Amino acid sequence: MTILKQTWHICGAVAVLAPAGAAWAQEAPAGVAPAAAQLQTVTVSAERRQENIKNVPVSASIVSDEALAALNSGNLDMQMLAGRVPSLNVESSFGRSYPRFYIRGYGNVDFHQNASQPVSLVYDDVVLESPVLKGFPAFDLERIEVLRGPQGSLFGRNTPAGVVKFESVKPSSTPGGYVSVSNATYNTANLEAALNLPLGEGLAARVSVLGEHRDNWIGNPHTGDDTAYGGYNDKAARVQLLYKPNADFSALANLHGRELEGSASVFRANIIQKGSDALVPGFDVASAATDGANGQHLENYGGNLRMQWRLGGLTLHSITGYEKVRVYSRGDIDGGFGAAFAPPSGPGLIPFPVESADGTSGHHQMTQELRLESNAKDGVRWQAGLFYFNEQYQIDSYSYDSLNRGVLTADVRSHQKNDAYAAFGSVNYDVNERVNLRAGLRYTHDKKDLYTERADKPDGGSDIDASTGLATSTTVSKVNWDASGVYKLNEDANLYARVATGFRGATIQPAATFNPMSTAQPETITSYEVGFKSDLLQRRARVAIDVYDYTVKGLQLTAVGGTSNSAILLNAQKSKGRGVELDLEAYLNDDLLLTFGGSYNFTRIDDPNLTVGACAACTILNPTVMAGGSRLVLINGNPLPQAPRWTGNVTLRYSHPYRNGELFAYTDWVYRSDVNFTLYRSKEFVGKSLLTGGLRVGYRWDNDRNEVALFGRNITNRVQLIGGIDFNNLTGFVNDSNPRIFGLQLSRRF
Repeated sequence: MTILKQTWHICGAVAVLAPAGAAWAQEAPAGVAPAAAQLQTVTVSAERRQENIKNVPVSASIVSDEALAALNSGNLDMQMLAGRVPSLNVESSFGRSYPRFYIRGYGNVDFHQNASQPVSLVYDDVVLESPVLKGFPAFDLERIEVLRGPQGSLFGRNTPAGVVKFESVKPSSTPGGYVSVSNATYNTANLEAALNLPLGEGLAARVSVLGEHRDNWIGNPHTGDDTAYGGYNDKAARVQLLYKPNADFSALANLHGRELEGSASVFRANIIQKGSDALVPGFDVASAATDGANGQHLENYGGNLRMQWRLGGLTLHSITGYEKVRVYSRGDIDGGFGAAFAPPSGPGLIPFPVESADGTSGHHQMTQELRLESNAKDGVRWQAGLFYFNEQYQIDSYSYDSLNRGVLTADVRSHQKNDAYAAFGSVNYDVNERVNLRAGLRYTHDKKDLYTERADKPDGGSDIDASTGLATSTTVSKVNWDASGVYKLNEDANLYARVATGFRGATIQPAATFNPMSTAQPETITSYEVGFKSDLLQRRARVAIDVYDYTVKGLQLTAVGGTSNSAILLNAQKSKGRGVELDLEAYLNDDLLLTFGGSYNFTRIDDPNLTVGACAACTILNPTVMAGGSRLVLINGNPLPQAPRWTGNVTLRYSHPYRNGELFAYTDWVYRSDVNFTLYRSKEFVGKSLLTGGLRVGYRWDNDRNEVALFGRNITNRVQLIGGIDFNNLTGFVNDSNPRIFGLQLSRRF
């Protein structure tokens, strides 16, 4: 528990310094007015109530409006949130769909459509469980919150690593709206607009739309097509209707949808130098020679209804959600053309061709939450509720023959059903003016069924691996809890401590052509953290720092690739994580605002006998053993995949009054240290440290109603490996979803 000792030393030092900082802010000379530039209070709903972020005993961050505007100018997808707050990583091997989230190094690399993740995404109070649903675009938002550490007492399901929470701007009684358009390199176009419509006494609507486009810009020299990949059309809309006839009742209905058509991730054969993590000399990001199809189609529609009743000293909340999604994503997995036995082939050695597609159809998710909370402002406050989750969908896996015009060679269809029930509650107690104690409890019953309905080859028969069966079921019941306390040092500074537990339900992967059915049993986590939060210098600065330590028992891992295009589930005995997180925001002067966030995240797998399959072409750095004629790799002591040891982000905003408006410049930079792509360690399948940045320069006028801005994304033109495929050759994919672009953005508020 060395990390906890370090924690107390840090917090002890902070506690000594905090009163001095507060005194510094309070001892300004008499008669001197406070500076005009002050930070606005940040509120979050980490415990399902609106609270000042300083008073919440949870490690929490928000993504600012300015950061969202900068990201949206370049067509934000979820991967661009990586590193925007401490300890958050987001990556995908499916292009603009299917993001995989990691908090404090804890996540899941599984690429299957029915994979579960330990990071929960909650959009407008509705949990989105399917990884495909988690890619719904971020537009017309009130805020994005990131809550680190287990959040199982009060939030939906599968939250042992944390929660990423999106909240849309709600309808109001004030007419207005905005429209923003931009165009940039590769015809990267963006249209975002919202209109708020008062409809009469107690009734209002808000309509929000988003359109994003990029032309294909990656050529395929094998086919002679100069614009084969990299483009997309992504459209989304949301309609909300608010009915509030009096102070005691409100109902907010939300209908939304998305349609995406475009490229999937572009896999590229043999782009990694043997014995190195570097790209091969002469690598050209605008060229990918393949003979397979690449494309993606997604349709996502849903709705939710949030109702509130004030019942004297209580408020009853009902949240009903429904989502459905249909997706088909196809790619040339070997990343090249031909094969060693069917020349011509390349680039480099292509031992055998692999072209596949994954899809989800017949998907339905339904959630219902009832929550009763007390309305007390101080003393004892409590809330309790019931939660139900149901998800059903069909999982489709296809294989194609790239050497024979892409004809279908295998079709595997499976069905999964998941039902979960939960009862939860929490209490918040002010012991005195300085001490606040909180605790939460949740009971969950989770049942999951999966069976493979069909495994066909068009020419007859089936080559599915049925060695472990074609159907299975899991049932688990768990109790989670958390306890925390806040100590008020003064009006500006708080210390807090928190211990929390959580769990992730069992995961099942269906049998397929290359691998048998596999099941990972539930995992559990116990997490400890202590932290300090403070406003400084008459609210010209704000700081939050925390130190954490967690242990996951029965960690669910996914052994991706190694010997085939497959993902096998397994459980490690346990894993450890510990680290430090820092958020800082400060006015350097009235015109210059600085934000900084950083984290140190250590992770380690603890299981002396755990082995996984390994690549044939790469340089293994772990011990290996032979079993059943196959070489296996011992992974004990390795870091978790996609878990950078260091992350950092910094933004700087300069503004200056000019005529009847404001000139401004904004720059944002994100850094992460190197990451492993696989459970084993090798020289090749490692992502180097990555630093990317953006810039916006513009002018606002007429009380910020109008804005014109020039912008750039990935302005240093950093091209880097962000993922690998290890079972065939040294295949990888790069950050071509975030190329260097420059453009112009126009915005109007009314």
